[in-house]
Amino acid sequence: MTAATAARDVQSILRELGLDGQLSGAYAGEWIPTSGPELEVRSPGTGEVLARIPQAGAAEYERCVEAAQAAFLKWREKPAPLRGEIVRRMGERLRAKKDALGALVTLEMGKILQEGLGEVQEAIDIADFAVGQSRMLYGLSMHSERPGHAMREQWHPLGICGVISAFNFPVAVWAWNSMIALICGDACIWKPSPKAPLCAIATTKILAPVLEEEGLGALLGLVIGTNEEVGERLVADRRVPLISFTGSTRVGREVAAKVAGRLGKSILELGGNNAMVVTENADLDLAIPAIVFGSVGTCGQRCTTTRRVLVADAIADEVERRLVAAYDQVRIGNPLADGTLCGPLIDSHAVEGMQRTLEEAKQEGAELVYGGEVLSLDGDESGGHYVKPCIMRASNSMSVVQHETFAPILYLIRVADLDEAIAQHNDVPQGLSSAIFSSDVREAERFLSAVGSDCGIANVNIGTSGAEIGGAFGGEKDTGGGRESGSDAWKAYMRRQTNTVNWSRELPLAQGISFG
Repeated sequence: MTAATAARDVQSILRELGLDGQLSGAYAGEWIPTSGPELEVRSPGTGEVLARIPQAGAAEYERCVEAAQAAFLKWREKPAPLRGEIVRRMGERLRAKKDALGALVTLEMGKILQEGLGEVQEAIDIADFAVGQSRMLYGLSMHSERPGHAMREQWHPLGICGVISAFNFPVAVWAWNSMIALICGDACIWKPSPKAPLCAIATTKILAPVLEEEGLGALLGLVIGTNEEVGERLVADRRVPLISFTGSTRVGREVAAKVAGRLGKSILELGGNNAMVVTENADLDLAIPAIVFGSVGTCGQRCTTTRRVLVADAIADEVERRLVAAYDQVRIGNPLADGTLCGPLIDSHAVEGMQRTLEEAKQEGAELVYGGEVLSLDGDESGGHYVKPCIMRASNSMSVVQHETFAPILYLIRVADLDEAIAQHNDVPQGLSSAIFSSDVREAERFLSAVGSDCGIANVNIGTSGAEIGGAFGGEKDTGGGRESGSDAWKAYMRRQTNTVNWSRELPLAQGISFG
């Protein structure tokens, strides 16, 4: 792809998604004029300015909340299957715009085009999932201890759900939350990352018309603004009973404390430090590609990125040799171009952070095996934030290995046996995703048992990166404990109610108490 072709494609993508004119930083059933500090959006692949967005302030935030609350009061009255039908129509709108929106994800975030398209497909898939879930918001029936009484449990809409999303999945993570919240009868207010606001505007422009036809566009509130003007207000707002936050553990702790302080609910999807155990019984033809995609995909900027490989000492040299050979074939460059496997980091701060971590790792005794350089592509004109993914020999106890660096750094850690592998695997603060590669069913089942991986996700013979929407997504420890997407994650977006019905002509009291 030539520079001229790429530029032409950029303009056509923005035009198709309605992003080529004056933009607003707030939507509350209608686009609200915003006049706050201008947010400049640059492509991490080229440094090109894609748009300038005037951000929303406190007044615009207030309008979004008021409109969302009014829409919620109407929305909760609709039967859940009818809510599901409307979500189905939203999924169809996403299908129609998949190519353009996927390309925008690549332009704004920097992941390769196939990953951008895959992210939009996740949003489509969760819409489909939510349609089915709208007919399966099951409660329970229970036996009362009192004669002539019946007990049951049911679930009701919760209210407004605040969704604070990260830059690395600027469409999918919001969709995991919002599609489920909508069928549960809730409204949503979205505060996207300031590093990827265009995806949020485009997604809202695609989907809001479906709800506008029902007079309920404000169910998809959008507020692009600073943490001081918008973020802190959203987290502290008692009118917003649920906050779903995706981001760093440090910020997640602050969000959790503030939401808990007002006795609200929070879903936290925070840091990951994901490891893959490779035993002597592993099929390396499966393991090596899984490690490479898990560590290099999205340029190491997934919460499920493979950051540690705990490899049996007997095969460690072979694994290292194969990984170096595989890394050497990874094509780095324009994420829109055919054949690119690794795009840029999101910005210069991410590049600097990676370089600092590499220096710290070397000071702690880690050995650089491959890569790590900052790259200048297409001469010095690219303006992109490209790096060479790297491999380091390290020890699990090193401080740099204990924390998450959002960059393509892979630590190779030798272990004597499965006991040591599991012990070191769990000996980090985070607990999101994990995997084991082994052809021994005993090793695999042990890894999945209560004495194995302590993560929210544990896989066998498949990598750490990525997750299917049918399962609940989230992790333990410093990952926050939240769950989104499939399984029974829908319950977080509803309020539980226990009902007792007396259908007799008597009034027996609980525990046999009598006031006669």
